[in-house]
Amino acid sequence: MITRRTLLGGLAAGAAAASGLTLAGRALGTPAPDGRATAGLPLHIVNNTGEYANSSVWVYIVGNDGTQQVHVTPDGELRPVAVADNGPDGFTDYAIPLAGSGATTLQLPRMSGRIYTALGGKLKFKAVEDGNGKAALAYPAGWVASDPNYDVLHDCAEFTYNSGGMYCNTTMVDMFSVPLAIGLSGAKEQTTGTLKDGARAKVFSDVKGAEGFDRLVVGDTRVIAPGHGLDSGLFAGDHLAPAIDEAWSAYASKDLKVTTNAGTFTGRVVGGKLSFTGPGTVAFDKPSTRDVLFCDGTLAAPNDGTLGPVAAILGAALNRSTLTTQAAQPTTDPTAFYRERLTNHYARAMHAATRDGKAYGFAFDDVAGFASYIEDGAPKELTLTLTPF
Repeated sequence: MITRRTLLGGLAAGAAAASGLTLAGRALGTPAPDGRATAGLPLHIVNNTGEYANSSVWVYIVGNDGTQQVHVTPDGELRPVAVADNGPDGFTDYAIPLAGSGATTLQLPRMSGRIYTALGGKLKFKAVEDGNGKAALAYPAGWVASDPNYDVLHDCAEFTYNSGGMYCNTTMVDMFSVPLAIGLSGAKEQTTGTLKDGARAKVFSDVKGAEGFDRLVVGDTRVIAPGHGLDSGLFAGDHLAPAIDEAWSAYASKDLKVTTNAGTFTGRVVGGKLSFTGPGTVAFDKPSTRDVLFCDGTLAAPNDGTLGPVAAILGAALNRSTLTTQAAQPTTDPTAFYRERLTNHYARAMHAATRDGKAYGFAFDDVAGFASYIEDGAPKELTLTLTPF
């Protein structure tokens, strides 16, 4: 299975100097280059917001074709990003308008990237040169107050479409704003991401009411993920420290079992490190709150089959507050998640909001299959629905 982490190939999170924009610096996966010679996959955009007319909604399809950063035109053509695409205002206009009424059908070429939706105003993508002199896009960063897209209501879904099939997800890893659902038709019919009735407002309310999370709510525009909130001074950098300390203390005197596809690892905290033996030898320094929220730093997960899977499971357990109480990981019973006072209440609210209980509230939310992710090896069409507010 291609998870969101392998699907994206590590979308760079560095901010472009002086602009505050997020720069997509690395490839969003590696779709087959031969995709440009094949027919596109029908992509249907359905506006069911009940708040915005089709004329006030724009779509952007941006990403990577395996060799370069690209965008999709309204007629389904895959074009490379070019610095010359910046207009007099300094930004590109890659917007795809919706049809006058009803669903809008586009052709999705083979590529990997994001489908952005913007409501009430267009997004400003800036074409820049990356460190290698290649054209790249500075993506919207709705969690940065100085970003030119900060006041625009927008959100995105992620996908890879290649010779192996379609792999896609809704994501709240960075923020949550526009309720989106994806439907994938192919070998079977699948949907994910659909919110319960009234759930958008409840997400805002639940996050605002959680201790330490209230400043992550930006009016009625978006809720910022706590990791980005931490970097912006809106969330305490040591918020999860007591819970992390408690877990490290617990496993100084008992074993932690972590089972991956490679087998079962047995861990103990020795000399401050959580060290495992088993199919391989791996060790982790005690993570910070930021490491847990971003699933990075000491919890970074390389695609190596040993360290990576263990790191992902530890990161998920810390976000879901099950690590101390469950000595066999991963925990697969969702009723055990988010039960502690110190937990990722943002992810908790997102999972409570969806009809299927699945969401991408943090980067390792795919652990044990709780992510709003679907795939199909024989896709026929993809539908992205902007659901009611």
